[in-house]
Amino acid sequence: MSSLLKLNHIETHIGQYHILQGVSVEVKKGEVTVLLGRNGAGKTTTLRTIMGLNPASKGSIVYKGEEIQSLPTYTIAKKGIGYVPEDQGIFSGLTVEENMKVAIQIDNEETSKRLDYILNLFPDLKKFWKKPGGLLSGGQKQMLSVARAYVNENELLLIDEPSKGLAPIVVEKVMESIMQMKEQTTIVLVEQNFYMASTIGDCFYIIDDGRTVSNGLMKQLKEDEEMKRKYLGIA
Repeated sequence: MSSLLKLNHIETHIGQYHILQGVSVEVKKGEVTVLLGRNGAGKTTTLRTIMGLNPASKGSIVYKGEEIQSLPTYTIAKKGIGYVPEDQGIFSGLTVEENMKVAIQIDNEETSKRLDYILNLFPDLKKFWKKPGGLLSGGQKQMLSVARAYVNENELLLIDEPSKGLAPIVVEKVMESIMQMKEQTTIVLVEQNFYMASTIGDCFYIIDDGRTVSNGLMKQLKEDEEMKRKYLGIA
């Protein structure tokens, strides 16, 4: 399977803090690659660095054969990378419809088809179409955030902590939707919920103290109790 995205020894500073100190990740087309690690390990910063929100101070990020680490965020987004931030990033004063309209880059027949698909995937969004985003529940806001990233023809989706703060029944719904999206696009997922991560993910990278310390197939990690205990705190 061909490589869609490659991070080579990425280092990132935020102010005086040296957050990423050597992150290397390869994302293969058509797979879900999960970034794992304890809180504060650098997983969110890795996604933000790919998007150019926290620019890399060293190393290279190659997307579809092109180095993108020095490009502005809007250019990276236009190249076909969608981003679902940890805080969802929706506009609470805008309706669900307006939130979707703001996100759409090219309004054509293909986008309309994708919008129909996403509204079938998340019927709650159709139900609250004319309601402000701020009135949605936590789960519905998460669905809207994912829908906004998916509605454009993105070849890669970066999804940060989609299960955070959600009730178990809603987590199941979000899992199902990501499993369906997986058939259409490549995904990099940051997720603390190991059950969700290991169910959806094809392969994993563990980040610890800003460095990649291990990677492999998710099915191998599921059985590696020592690795899970050491880096994820899972007994």
